[in-house]
Amino acid sequence: MNDKKYIFRCLQIASFAQGKTAPNPMVGAVIVCDDKIIGEGYHKFYGDAHAEVNAIKSVKNHELLTKSTIYVNLEPCSHFGKTPPCADLIIKSGIPKVVIGMCDPNPKVNGKGIARLRKAGIEVVVGVEEEACKEFNRRFLTNIEKCRPYIILKWAQTADGFIDKERQNADTEPLKISNGITKMLNHQLRTQEAAILVGTRTAFLDNPKLTVTKWHGKSPVRMFIDRNLTIPTDYNLYDNSVKTVVFCHCGLDPKSIEKHLRAIAGQARNDKNKNIEFIKLNFSENIIPQILNYLYINHLESIIVEGGRQLLQSFLYQNLWDECHIETSPQIIEKGVKAPEFLSSKPCETMFYEENRIEVFKNGK
Repeated sequence: MNDKKYIFRCLQIASFAQGKTAPNPMVGAVIVCDDKIIGEGYHKFYGDAHAEVNAIKSVKNHELLTKSTIYVNLEPCSHFGKTPPCADLIIKSGIPKVVIGMCDPNPKVNGKGIARLRKAGIEVVVGVEEEACKEFNRRFLTNIEKCRPYIILKWAQTADGFIDKERQNADTEPLKISNGITKMLNHQLRTQEAAILVGTRTAFLDNPKLTVTKWHGKSPVRMFIDRNLTIPTDYNLYDNSVKTVVFCHCGLDPKSIEKHLRAIAGQARNDKNKNIEFIKLNFSENIIPQILNYLYINHLESIIVEGGRQLLQSFLYQNLWDECHIETSPQIIEKGVKAPEFLSSKPCETMFYEENRIEVFKNGK
């Protein structure tokens, strides 16, 4: 019973680094002696010391380590990366027992850390609250096992199933569905994911910023599809405030992109284009795998797809999604832009904020 308690404590402290460790997983470590916690640590930032290192450093009396147990939600690493192997540090510290939530599927680890600890004579227990540990690092696991980012589809709709009124230009404001609380939660979600994507029509009609302003945290990498570079260069997406990726047609003349860059540089807000990247896609083929491959090779392990309807529906039709967040308001508008067709089992989670309801679905659950 106590093993489970301490693994959950590992998850609790590891969550303090939500959105800061990618592409590494979130890991927490707890050191226990005589059923009392004498040390704790977690992996705070990518490239920083690992959880086990911080936990061992936090112990005031290192003599206690030789009769302690270290709990960690993910198998200690056994290879040199940004930091030395944690398994070696545990062995050197004299800790006689290690309790692990789950094995690390990374081919560089994948049981090697456990084997090294056991070879050194350390008692190792594996698989305590394994499902909870897998759910906690689901982004990392998806990246390793499926070679693609963790995909979250998100939209807001009226009670009669519309995501917007019919609009032809950006002068008409979009339908307001979210309320103050759910807008704030949407921005919180952005701080937890690596990237955010919208299609051409959404980018043009909404002129979104896709940044974080209603929550504390880092904005995701902004991405939008603009096959022929039709989005005006004075739009918010070109304000150079955060890293922005534009997916355009591979057949575009390089001079077209150069002209676009000059126009962006000419805006009064910024004279540099360091945050703008143009990525060419082959639009004669399915572009979604191409986008996901770009994210994968650039170590962007999760993405929020916010719209519009056609883009969201494409992900759904190809069954390329892991979570779906649907916000529903009590509004009735009778006509407009229909919400994506979505068929799934019961939501894993349902929350109410004032009159709006948010349902979270998970693929395969």
